[in-house]
Amino acid sequence: MILEATARAIRQRIDETPTGVPFTSSELLELGTRASVDQTLSRLVRTGIIERVARGVFVKPEVNRFVGKVMPEPAKVAAAVAKASGSVVQIHGAEAARRFGLSTQTPTQSVFSTSGPSRVVRVGAMEIRLNHVGSRKLALAGRPAGEALAALWYLGRNGVTPSVVHAIRSKLSASEFDALRTSRKPSWMSDAFFAAEKHRERNV
Repeated sequence: MILEATARAIRQRIDETPTGVPFTSSELLELGTRASVDQTLSRLVRTGIIERVARGVFVKPEVNRFVGKVMPEPAKVAAAVAKASGSVVQIHGAEAARRFGLSTQTPTQSVFSTSGPSRVVRVGAMEIRLNHVGSRKLALAGRPAGEALAALWYLGRNGVTPSVVHAIRSKLSASEFDALRTSRKPSWMSDAFFAAEKHRERNV
């Protein structure tokens, strides 16, 4: 009876979950024991109601009548995998630089930086790479200032100029830019911010 009640509660929760949005098994532990949750999820995978994306990560697949199953967005999968392992995830610097208009190069793979171990997650034909990086490169992760920081790390010592800092300032809110400016950074990056501020003062 307890297992049946858990199964019903999990099925109801999954029915309420939007299609294409990954979720973790740990989110369901309030509905039953680890064993009962895992058993119910395994049964739902076998019947095709949900799909296992990675260990502890599942999704209710979206079905398009023209192309069939539509896989979830890579960023959502990376975020769910990180949540399941208790790690931090951030978009790769190459993609961040593209979003800020600092690079015209479009990454050919879905790559993310993480505080967890490096790994490859395959979802259907899609391959998502999670690369382990140090904590400094993940500062401010999950917010615009964190994406900007990832872009700066990617551009590197020779690529971060006062003009790059000005370009980033123009695309961040004042509070996000201030968070970026005061965050822990290597000396060469701090020097670029200092030079950009001096240049801005001369032209005000």
